Amino acid sequence: MKKIILSIVLVCSLVAQNSVVRQFSKAFADVAEKAKPAVVTIITDKVVSLNQFDDFGFFFYKPNQPRQKEFKTNALGSGVIIDAENGYILTNNHVVDEMDGIRVKLIDKREFDATIIGTDPKTDLAILQIDADNLNDIELGNSDKIRVGEWVMAVGSPFSENLSHTVTTGIVSALGRSNIMNSQSYEDFIQTDAAINPGNSGGALLNMEGELIGINTAIATGGYERANRGVGFAIPSNMADRIMSDLIDKGFVTRSWLGVFIQELDNETASALNINTRNGALITDVVEGSPAEEGGIQEGDVIVAFNDEPIADPANLKNVVSLSAPNSSNRVKVIRDGSPKTMKVVLQELPEDPQQYATRERVKSNEFGLQLKKITDPLKEKYDLKDEDALVVTRIDPNGEAYEKGIREGDIIKRVGTEKVTSVKDFKRLAEQSRDRGAVLVLVKKPNGASRFYTLNFQ
Repeated sequence: MKKIILSIVLVCSLVAQNSVVRQFSKAFADVAEKAKPAVVTIITDKVVSLNQFDDFGFFFYKPNQPRQKEFKTNALGSGVIIDAENGYILTNNHVVDEMDGIRVKLIDKREFDATIIGTDPKTDLAILQIDADNLNDIELGNSDKIRVGEWVMAVGSPFSENLSHTVTTGIVSALGRSNIMNSQSYEDFIQTDAAINPGNSGGALLNMEGELIGINTAIATGGYERANRGVGFAIPSNMADRIMSDLIDKGFVTRSWLGVFIQELDNETASALNINTRNGALITDVVEGSPAEEGGIQEGDVIVAFNDEPIADPANLKNVVSLSAPNSSNRVKVIRDGSPKTMKVVLQELPEDPQQYATRERVKSNEFGLQLKKITDPLKEKYDLKDEDALVVTRIDPNGEAYEKGIREGDIIKRVGTEKVTSVKDFKRLAEQSRDRGAVLVLVKKPNGASRFYTLNFQ
C-alpha cells in the first residue's frame, strides 16, 4: 500500500511540475506574441566621403592630389512603437545620430521612411515618426516597481535583418547603474543578463505583463569582442517617458538645474564629516546665484533626500534634479555638521553652459607635504586665479600624502572640514583639531573650477 501511495504522490508531483513549466512557458510566449508587432527594425544609411591618393598621381594628376570617393554605409538598430495612432517610435539616439537616411521595417515586412522628431544625446534617446496604418504599440510600464531578480524579455534585431524580432530572456541583475557611457550623460540603467547584442539598441525590455520597462542601450563586452557577455543595460521606462514627452512636444528636452558640484561619500570622508550613512551626494561647491545658493545649501552639505525620496549617490541626484520641472519647489534634506536639515529649493531651467556660472604667508605641513600661501595679487596672476579669500598650494612634495591623493600646485584650499580657511593660521588650527580623528578633510578647488573634498591622513 505504501508503495502505491508513494507512486501516486510522485506522479502527482511530476504532473504539477509539468503544469508549472507549461504555464511558465506560456507566459513567455504570450508576452513575445503581444510585444513583437510593436518592435521595429531600423535601417540607417550614411554617405561617407574618403580621400584616396591615386598610385598613378604623378602620371595623370597633380602629385599628392587626393581623389574623393563616396561610400554608402549601412547600420542596424531597433525601436519600439509607443504611439500607433501618430506613428511615434522610441529608439536610441546613437542609432539615428547623423544618419542620411532612416528606414523602419515592421514585423509584417512593410518598410517606411522615418522622420526624426527629436533627439536627446544626454540620455541617448530619440523619437522617430512614420506615416503608416495598422500599427501596434506597447504599453509603458512603471520601471520604479521592478525588482532585482525579476524575469524580463528583450526583443530586437541583433546583427542583421535576418534576425529581426529576436526574443531573449533573463532577469534584472541590478538597478541604478551609472557611469556606463560617459560622465556627461544622465544614466540610471537597468542591468540585465537577457542577451543583448549589436542591433538590439533601441529595442524593448519587457516585464512579464508585456509592458515596456526599458530601452535596450548598451552591453559590456570586454576586450574586442562585440557580443553579449551577460551584462546588458537598458534605459528605464520612467526616464524615457519624461524625455519622449518633451521630444514629441518640443523636439528637445528641458531640464532643471540645482547649481552644485558633487562627489560620492567614501568611508574616510563620511567619518571626517561625522556622517553614519554612505548614501547621498557631498556638495563640494555651490554656484553663485544658483537655486542651491538661494535655497541655503552650502559646501560640505550631504544631500540625502529630494522630495522625501532617498538619494543614493551623485548620479541619482543628477537624474532626479534634471527630470524635475523647472520653477518647481522641492524639499531637499541635507546632513550638515552631523545633523539633518531640510530646505526649500526652487529649481531653475538648466543653462546652456552651466560651467560659465561655476568656476606669502608660509607653512609647510610636514604631515601632508604642502606649502600654502594666502592668495595675493601676484599669486592670482601666476596661477590665473579669480578673487578668492582662500589659500593656494604653492609647492607640493611628490612623495607626500597630499600629492598621492591628487592635490597639485595651483589648487585652492577652501575649507578644512566644514569651516572656511582664509589664512595659513586657520589651516593649522583646524587641521590640529582633526588630529584625534587621524585625518583631516579639505575642500580643494581645481584650476578647471571643479571642487572636491580630500581626506588627508596624519603621518
